[in-house]
Amino acid sequence: MHHHGYLWTGPKQRFDQEALRRPPHPEPPPAGSKPELIQRYREVAAEFPTSDLPPLETAYWLIKPRSLVRGTWDEPKEAAAWLGERLSEYAPRFASEAERDTTYLTLLVNSAAERLGEGGDVSHGFYLERPSYLSLTVVTCSPNRSKPELACPAQ
Repeated sequence: MHHHGYLWTGPKQRFDQEALRRPPHPEPPPAGSKPELIQRYREVAAEFPTSDLPPLETAYWLIKPRSLVRGTWDEPKEAAAWLGERLSEYAPRFASEAERDTTYLTLLVNSAAERLGEGGDVSHGFYLERPSYLSLTVVTCSPNRSKPELACPAQ
């Protein structure tokens, strides 16, 4: 078991493009469907695996390009430490003052280490100034508990 870290930050408006954050339906639209529906399905099928947008389901980070992996760790505490470093780095830009609280951030890191140690995933999101959004995720791999069929991006 090991863990991969992912980080995305960008305009809130782009983050809200949910169609690009979910995998396409396993079955394409039936023949005779509206051309707009067929075109949209094709766009999502082509863009979802390569888009840097955070997927709605955390485990789907594993099918994204390997270049999006920000770090890989064998130990849950190492992965949680990376998460803590990113939280400290971005905390001054958090839109919510309560989320900047160091005690709160420490609790998130400790909770992440525990969850990762149990084989779970960790995903946090924060509104930043301007309005921007930060997504921080650590996905457990080999295999992932919620989507064991997904291959490890390191292989």
